Amino acid sequence: MARKPAKKPFGEFSVSTVLEWYRIAHLGRLLEDRAVGYIRKAKGWSYHAPFAGHDGIQLAIGQVFRAEHDYLFPYYRDLLTVLSAGLTPEEIILNGLSKAGDVAGGGRHMSNHFAKPAMGIQNVSSCTGNHTLHAVGVARAIKYYGADGVAISSQGEASTSEGYVYEALNGASREKLPVVFVVQNNGFGISVPVTEQSANTRISDNYTGLAHLKIFNVDGTDFVDSVAGMQAAVAYAKSGEGPALVHAQCVRIGAHSNSDRQELYRSEEEIEAAGKRDPVTALRAALQKAGVAEDELAELEAKNEAELDAQAERAENAPDPDPATVLDFQWPEPWTPDETETPAEGDKWKLREAINETLHAEFEHNPDTFLWGQDVASKEKGGVFNVTKGMQQAFGAGRVFNAPIAEDYIVGTANGLCRFKPDIRVVVEAAQFADYVWPAMEQIVEMSHEHWRTRGQFTPNVVLRLASGGYIGGGLYHSQNVEAIMGHLPGVRVVSPAFADDAAGLLRTAIRSGGMTFFLEPKFLYNQGFAATPRCGGDHAVPFGKARVRRAGTDATIVTWGTPVHWSLRAANKAAKAGHEVEVIDLRSLRPWDVATVGASVKRTGKLMVVHEDHLNQGLGAEIAATVAREFFEWLDAPIVRVGAKDVPVAFSRILERATLPYEEDVSEALDALLAY
Repeated sequence: MARKPAKKPFGEFSVSTVLEWYRIAHLGRLLEDRAVGYIRKAKGWSYHAPFAGHDGIQLAIGQVFRAEHDYLFPYYRDLLTVLSAGLTPEEIILNGLSKAGDVAGGGRHMSNHFAKPAMGIQNVSSCTGNHTLHAVGVARAIKYYGADGVAISSQGEASTSEGYVYEALNGASREKLPVVFVVQNNGFGISVPVTEQSANTRISDNYTGLAHLKIFNVDGTDFVDSVAGMQAAVAYAKSGEGPALVHAQCVRIGAHSNSDRQELYRSEEEIEAAGKRDPVTALRAALQKAGVAEDELAELEAKNEAELDAQAERAENAPDPDPATVLDFQWPEPWTPDETETPAEGDKWKLREAINETLHAEFEHNPDTFLWGQDVASKEKGGVFNVTKGMQQAFGAGRVFNAPIAEDYIVGTANGLCRFKPDIRVVVEAAQFADYVWPAMEQIVEMSHEHWRTRGQFTPNVVLRLASGGYIGGGLYHSQNVEAIMGHLPGVRVVSPAFADDAAGLLRTAIRSGGMTFFLEPKFLYNQGFAATPRCGGDHAVPFGKARVRRAGTDATIVTWGTPVHWSLRAANKAAKAGHEVEVIDLRSLRPWDVATVGASVKRTGKLMVVHEDHLNQGLGAEIAATVAREFFEWLDAPIVRVGAKDVPVAFSRILERATLPYEEDVSEALDALLAY
């Protein structure tokens, strides 16, 4: 087939290169049509967001991505992006049909959320735009380790309205990180026009003031302009000068998704005009003008159809997920120490000192351990309570550093940094006080199901430290408790020590284990002498889900954790003077919790009281009571009693705080009534 001579019709790109682009783009459109067919036949792909009109920029993203070097974070419209990056049609269809062989996660995530972690295409959530923070986090690792790679984050223009997108752009610019942010602007956030989303309809104009950020504006419907723009953006990001932002002006030819009726908010004339701007039709015409014969194009298209038919047949016949596997990857594997709870010896350390010294020891143990948060590394200061004092001086600003006052950014970039290699452990002070953690809640929820959603292909190994609880006169946003809310999340571990040795042991186990752990530090106990213990040597560790019997007894059982452990011990000692021996169990680990130890105690005593600092209403005490009532009912000789905070926020006034939180007297009063039952 002879081609007519042409003089660089596609600039620096050869005709053969552009012809390959057309092959990929045409195959992508066939896949898109196939998805619509599956939906109409009720065979699957129940969520589908068409990419037509984004073809140029999506092809370009995939072409600059290098498997096993770069990290690509696509969004739900990026079907052509991942095809261009190296996913096969079969892999894409397996995802669309939620098959067990879906390389993204075996049908555990929505269709049209394409990924292949093995090659660097990340499993991205439905929370649109939140992966910008993950891209920044892994770019931080790329820079720290001096790796040859970039992070590429792709999203639609409407998602830039989310605050964490600004946090990502600002943070990446401040840190000069090798990340490329791509904004595919088709003018609509579902039905909402860009004029109602952004102060500037060209989204990149919103970020022109950020130092070190280089902006590239391209025509997202033009393949040549898009590829050239992406190549330049990647080159800049790899230069070390800072991140790049590629703004691609696209056109949305179809509806937002299969559940959207664009006729309700777009005129017939507008929809028709959008269809006339089809990038693939334009590329085909340009190739013909450049000398590619019609029969060559037709042959290419026929091969695409035959290839897709074969791969689709295999995908359609592939097995569905086995319902028996739903609990697989529920928990990442915890670290199992050779020796646990080594005897305490030597001089005493307070709870705050135990945490600080254990952090130092673990950073010595694993050089791939990092720590950041707001106010954690400022000269001689180490956070509000000086828990991280001396860490940056000991391990350098590359491993220990301050973060902006942006809790979403703190937690989201921890998720991202862990993607670089599995040996990495991150400890973040997720908020200065536990009460301030709520801006990060979306990232927390996101992180909680990463391990399960990817079928173990990615596990964020993050310890989230939070100074928690009251008894300090802190009031709103300084004295609340978050244990019940965090404990409700699947795949999350929650621990809360009451003594210094347990603080050291639980922290070591949390850091060395895979997955995410909330390390709730009762700040009232940081410097209390009654929470101090002799120092623990070696690799002293406390396993998850293993309670500690603080006081043996036969007449009643108190299950407690954190600060109320001390109130409970005092109440039990007082009861002993009246002739009652009360067993006090310090759970230490709230999720998972030690059902066996609690059950064995209830079998001996016949009576149970649960004491916690958090609110009674829907607190963790209710979960413990329900479990005991179900599993050990026949051994109970009295109703289960719960003691906790009243169902109001913790006030600033010491008088009102005292009226809200449980104290020794409250425990004693409830215990006397239980013993008398």
